[in-house]
Amino acid sequence: MSDAGNPREADRQFFTALIAADVAALGRLLADDFILIDVMSGSEVTKSSLLAVIESGQLRFEAIEPVDSLVRLYQATAVITGRTQMRGRFAELPFAVSSRYTHVFVEQQGQWRLVTAQGTQVSAAPGQTAA
Repeated sequence: MSDAGNPREADRQFFTALIAADVAALGRLLADDFILIDVMSGSEVTKSSLLAVIESGQLRFEAIEPVDSLVRLYQATAVITGRTQMRGRFAELPFAVSSRYTHVFVEQQGQWRLVTAQGTQVSAAPGQTAA
């Protein structure tokens, strides 16, 4: 395995690269056919589109706090599910989102690459905080 080491480490690197707006690291971590299902709109976002919006500064993550992640391995495929609390800005508008996520990684040439990511916004019931 290369610098990604294992799927959990690759997942951590993905979140770190988003916060740092590290387009080069994201380019290495994301598979060429990567698709993100946006947590806010449900739209499909390709690798090139995600990298462009981050590189332009239009999308900035201030914090991403993953919790309760579970890694399931299936030969050269890993499915990671968990929860996050995210804060940032999109086009200068602040956002804060609690979500559940699914990330699917595949091992390609000795490195775990993210092929798809989907987030589902979690809203709190009255009197509770989102978790």
